[in-house]
Amino acid sequence: MSENTLPPDDLFLETLAAESPATEGGGASSRLKSRIFSQLNLLQAREPGGLMSLSECKQRGGHLCVFEDLVAIAPIGEDLKSRNPCRVCHARLLGENVENAPIYWPGCPYVEFQNR
Repeated sequence: MSENTLPPDDLFLETLAAESPATEGGGASSRLKSRIFSQLNLLQAREPGGLMSLSECKQRGGHLCVFEDLVAIAPIGEDLKSRNPCRVCHARLLGENVENAPIYWPGCPYVEFQNR
């Protein structure tokens, strides 16, 4: 996906990362990217309308990790599906605190932030 076709949130994250202090490989550290992503999710969840439900995200072609997929297909209300399961996931904790964290879940944004 080229920079011109990035969704606004992704473009914003790319811009923040590009302006952040560089790591050895160039660009922002994976820890910083993870922390920015987590903060943006918290801010968006507090906005009127909150987060999109995982079911809706999946229907729109969004990539979900294995845990988000489970929540999306669970027989629970859309209100619960619009919560951020990343807040309780070990991948978030590792991503925010360990550079090149040992996480490999397909579809996980914290994996995508790793400088590998």
